[in-house]
Amino acid sequence: MKHALAILLLTVATPALANKVYVTNEKGNDVTVIDGDTLEVLGSYPVGNRPRGITISPDGTELYVCASDDNLVRVFDPGTMQETHTLPSGPDPELFVLHPSGNPLYIANEDDNLVTVVDTKAHKVLAEIPVGVEPEGMGVSPDGKVVINTSETTNMAHFIDTDSFEITANVLVDSRPRFAQFSDDGSRLFVSSEIGGTVSVIDPASQQITRTIRFEIPGVLPEAIQPVGVRVTADGKKIFVALGPANRVAVVDGDTLEVTDYILVGQRVWQLAFTPDQKHLYTTNGNSNDVTVIDVATNTAVKSIPVGQQPWGVVVAPN
Repeated sequence: MKHALAILLLTVATPALANKVYVTNEKGNDVTVIDGDTLEVLGSYPVGNRPRGITISPDGTELYVCASDDNLVRVFDPGTMQETHTLPSGPDPELFVLHPSGNPLYIANEDDNLVTVVDTKAHKVLAEIPVGVEPEGMGVSPDGKVVINTSETTNMAHFIDTDSFEITANVLVDSRPRFAQFSDDGSRLFVSSEIGGTVSVIDPASQQITRTIRFEIPGVLPEAIQPVGVRVTADGKKIFVALGPANRVAVVDGDTLEVTDYILVGQRVWQLAFTPDQKHLYTTNGNSNDVTVIDVATNTAVKSIPVGQQPWGVVVAPN
């Protein structure tokens, strides 16, 4: 009886967050929450001014939102969507990445050409790291030893040591790099370049570009093909790339690094997020104000879900 009661109490105390999807709406100043099982909208909640980057702690207890025009990171209880506290972020936070342990948080400050490192437990700034002009993209290696920042105007991927907070390498990539994503095994780094229209594949060990992935879509002007968000399956077999105003997500073979498919989604596809089991991929479509749900196995769009005004970022709660 006691054992059964303990299980019941544990069940009640644990928020039912698994597979909930959180979408920042840049112009709506809110976050739309979607039930990942039913694909229905559960509600929209105010989160501050111009929310863009969004992430969630590994244990699913804290939801972090870049409130860019508030110059803050706002932190919410993902179960209730009540704000619990704020974190100092530096001016105009746009994208950020959590250390795999959940602490600290690395934030790109576009206006001041800095990466701000914030202790998520002590709520204080640990370091401010000067980087290139207009920093945006943030990525972290699976072992947590290296953080990547991409600077849009300098056109570089900066390698930052997470112990010393020093830049250890600068890699020149194509014009306006927007996003950085490691493969799960840490052997590859993918950096998207919005204006260059490419994804650079970088060997993190040598900090050398080993391949440049290019895109060509019949009937779509090259200047409309603007790579932004990138996600890689855990087995490394597929790389998904959001192509902005081309309104497609490219599918790249992880072995050959050749494009194998283009998936038609909503207008101006920006960021991407997998479900924990990686059966589905969510895309934010800023100009059609919706989210597209992609079946990862078949590379097909299975549903469009209306959200708020100009959806920007997306994250799915861990299991």
